[in-house]
Amino acid sequence: MFKVFLSIGMFTFGGGVAMIPIIEKEVVTNRKWLTDDDFLDVIAMAQASPGVMAANMSIFIGYKLKGFMGALVCLVAAILPSFLIMLAIAAFFAGFRDLKFVDSMFKGIRAAVVALLASSVLILSTKSNFKLIQFVFVLIVAVLVIYLKVSPIWLILAGGIGYIIYKLLILAIKR
Repeated sequence: MFKVFLSIGMFTFGGGVAMIPIIEKEVVTNRKWLTDDDFLDVIAMAQASPGVMAANMSIFIGYKLKGFMGALVCLVAAILPSFLIMLAIAAFFAGFRDLKFVDSMFKGIRAAVVALLASSVLILSTKSNFKLIQFVFVLIVAVLVIYLKVSPIWLILAGGIGYIIYKLLILAIKR
């Protein structure tokens, strides 16, 4: 587990969301540690939890596989490369930040991150078996966040409360 999450942490730029397709390939497709449904649950829990998404995902996956020690091993492995890279950047970046090569490199990394994010959306949307109404909700939330500047926190709370009400209504109707 340490080796897998260390390699993911070393070779993924763009943060937790950009790591999703790589983590999915390793833990679902290659190693079969999780099912597709389990992985979607891990993503949902990681996004709903405070903190860095990649760290949260590593914790949930490690815990599912080996309990507390698995969570600790996966977390350390996932964040160690970023920590060491940030330490090196802090120590040496001041002398390099004005170089054209460094600026170009970061622009290239940004483009790759956008591609990884698009890949994540495509992979997850095909595996989630969304119905039309769910796509409508996705569009409504996107409009509310992007154009009307509604805080995602309020939308998450509204979604949770709305789902609880929906389930209670379904239970009441079945009685």
